[in-house]
Amino acid sequence: MAVDYIVIVVYLAGMLVMGWWGMRRARSKSEFLVAGRRLGPVMYSGTMAAIVLGGASTIGGVGLGYQYGLSGAWMVFTIGLGLLALSVFFSARIARLKVYTVSEMLDLRYGGRAGVISGVVMWAYTLMLAVTSTIAYATIFDVLFDMDRTLAIVLGGSIVVAYSTLGGMWSITLTDMVQFVVKTVGVLLLLLPIAVVKAGGFAEMKAELPTEYFDPLGIGGETIFTYVLIYTFGMLIGQDIWQRVFTARGDRTARWGGTVAGTYCLAYALAGAVIGTAARVLYPDLASPDDAFATIVKDELPMGVRGLVLAAALAAVMSTSSGALIACATVANNDIWARLRGAVRPSDGEHDEVRGNRAFILIMGVGVICTAIALNNVVEALTVAYNLLVGGLLVPILGGLLWRRGTAQGALASVVVGGVTVITLMATHGILANEPVYYGLLSSLAAYLAVSLATPATDAAVLAAWRDRLAGRDPELVSEPVPAPQ
Repeated sequence: MAVDYIVIVVYLAGMLVMGWWGMRRARSKSEFLVAGRRLGPVMYSGTMAAIVLGGASTIGGVGLGYQYGLSGAWMVFTIGLGLLALSVFFSARIARLKVYTVSEMLDLRYGGRAGVISGVVMWAYTLMLAVTSTIAYATIFDVLFDMDRTLAIVLGGSIVVAYSTLGGMWSITLTDMVQFVVKTVGVLLLLLPIAVVKAGGFAEMKAELPTEYFDPLGIGGETIFTYVLIYTFGMLIGQDIWQRVFTARGDRTARWGGTVAGTYCLAYALAGAVIGTAARVLYPDLASPDDAFATIVKDELPMGVRGLVLAAALAAVMSTSSGALIACATVANNDIWARLRGAVRPSDGEHDEVRGNRAFILIMGVGVICTAIALNNVVEALTVAYNLLVGGLLVPILGGLLWRRGTAQGALASVVVGGVTVITLMATHGILANEPVYYGLLSSLAAYLAVSLATPATDAAVLAAWRDRLAGRDPELVSEPVPAPQ
């Protein structure tokens, strides 16, 4: 295991070096939060694929393959479909808005009255997303070093908080590119073929397992429908995803770079399901499907390769964790604290926005680590996050982009009614039940339509400014400082 340890330690040290390098580039709010809005196609594709393919997609995707066979690919597959839909239909318009958060988009579209409430919902989503990724460190470090759960969470979380705090989006982008390469090599090029060969090839896998393991719909139609609602639609509206769209240097980059990343996700989904299916042949009696990834890596891979594949799992977790963390801090600072601060007293004028955002990443990072230590169930935490996001924010966001008659009052009603419905049904039916997201989304849509039609249409001047911004005819936000010459 000594070689594996060296691989992991070098990888973790490299993440910190990337954080220090990114700190030298993050000299303005735009550089710190959205990498100066100047990522090209290669970096944009890599960082977008890295943010959406986290520990749940890697460890969880293999676990679903172990439990259901090839149809276990559907969870990650719907993530890829959501990213493709976002890239093809919405990304160019989103990139042209030149904002930092989803709530700022809602303010532009509806006239400045939806920000705080939507910000609280989005903050809760990004917080829980960061927590679920941080919990996953315990699984990986347990395999690596037989480490105590709390210590593993603190170690992994501290590294992510360190490089994210130092350089913001520039550091996260650089580390994501490394993580994208490591995941590609570790999971697709090494673990996938080795797992299939160890299981005796596809012919042996078919002979050993029931036929439903090779049924594309074996996981069940209702489960697939729920995945589409939660993950496909969740990809369309999450702050962590939009913040990456904001980094694109132009429309074509956002559209085509995102399309490449979405296609990569589809391949990654199938790879995870095949690895899990192979693990079922090799280890038919595992206590938990989520143990499949760690078991096959630990027992079947040669020294050195094992370290690289575990680094790939660590990369998957870190990329999602860092993206969720900066999204959580951006929402907390820009959508909640800045508005409350402005309501209490006027702005200080000269305000170090980079330092302020850096402080919020540090504060949110400590909060995420503490919450991760207190929680145990990753699936429940992730379900809470996506139920709140889809049930509370999907309708007002897509409604704002697609329906001119939607109003601020309708948007607020939609967020409140959908959010309350989701929370109530999670309390009464259970967090993992399908009803919260189903009825939350329906009630959110009903409230949006009814209240929008019952209230005066949005002011023509607001809509005109919105159309100008969508078309790219409006300059950047006045509050956005111009980067210093380099």
